[in-house]
Amino acid sequence: MKFILLAVVATVAVSTALWADGNKKKKNSASTEVNTDSTEIHWLTLDQVQEAMKKQPKKVYMDVYTDWCSWCKVMEKKTFTNTNVIRYMNQKFYAVRLNAEQKDSIRFLGKLYGFVPEYRANQLAVDILHGQMSYPTSVIFEENFLQPQPIPGYLDVPNMEMILKYLGENTYKTVPFPDYQQGFKATWN
Repeated sequence: MKFILLAVVATVAVSTALWADGNKKKKNSASTEVNTDSTEIHWLTLDQVQEAMKKQPKKVYMDVYTDWCSWCKVMEKKTFTNTNVIRYMNQKFYAVRLNAEQKDSIRFLGKLYGFVPEYRANQLAVDILHGQMSYPTSVIFEENFLQPQPIPGYLDVPNMEMILKYLGENTYKTVPFPDYQQGFKATWN
């Protein structure tokens, strides 16, 4: 009887452990999957976005900011909390935040980037912003991190809508931005 009871307890314990481990793996593997009904932008780490890009190429929106930047904080509170911005960003882009002044080394696309004292910034930020250090800066990459397009300055919701739609819908491939901008009508409040 003790043997049967011990076998049942062991089976339950092993089954519970395997079930928990399976759910943990499911949860971890889904960390880059995006719920488009989310109430916040699904920000990925640089490591996560590189992995996600291997599975499903997509454009990337990168928010380059610093901890001391007041306009970065305003953009975080006003623009990145807008429901339309959240929905569109989560649907069309992988979103990443990069603290430009990060002192820890960053590995991105097989290269290691360190802190550059003369710029008071990480070399990755310096490279992506082409040495024009301005915060906040939105950087849009085409699929597979191609052709980074830095857009310096604070973006309110109407300007964010215009830029995200222009790049997200590939309109930039056929329409010059001044023409698009002239005819654009913002619909997001």
